[in-house]
Amino acid sequence: MPDMPELLQRLQSQLESLPDGLQAHIYRVRDVALELAGRHNIDLQRAELGALAHDICRAVPGDDLLRMSSEFGVDVSEVEQDFPLLLHGPVGAELLRREEGLTDHDLYEAVRWHSTAHASLDPLGKLIFLADKLDPQKAAVYSYQAKLRDLALESLDLALLEFLSREMATRIERGETVHPASLEARNSLILKLRG
Repeated sequence: MPDMPELLQRLQSQLESLPDGLQAHIYRVRDVALELAGRHNIDLQRAELGALAHDICRAVPGDDLLRMSSEFGVDVSEVEQDFPLLLHGPVGAELLRREEGLTDHDLYEAVRWHSTAHASLDPLGKLIFLADKLDPQKAAVYSYQAKLRDLALESLDLALLEFLSREMATRIERGETVHPASLEARNSLILKLRG
């Protein structure tokens, strides 16, 4: 794997080709990620890298994400087939592995699962997931964002459980699908926190 500063530099130049609004979101997520990383003793460079990389494929159209998933051998669930935008994390992680030589497994997983969460996420992965939702511009989307932020500063697990529980309840109420990885992540957190 290339050294972190070099990879960070290459990522930042890639980000310049993304739409302005998406770039601004990514840099806000980086700021939140660095704050959470400092609070939870997570390596700052890895947190920054995960935050900058998480939406590298966010502007890729759904049909292209499906095609790239097929080319990369990324499994596509029925939920992702129905809503291909969810594939921007898995495809982005795979692109980083293939084109940038990313070998850091936890960083790969953080980018891969930042939209749905996953039971296997380590603290870095949970941090990237939450930092994405704690972008201050998303306060209108998540009315409970202030509470989520307070929880995230205290415990990544409690914050992740709060987010997944609220979002699943909303999606079920609207008759929408719930990604199987989100359900597994929530169950895993409940069992862990109960123990």
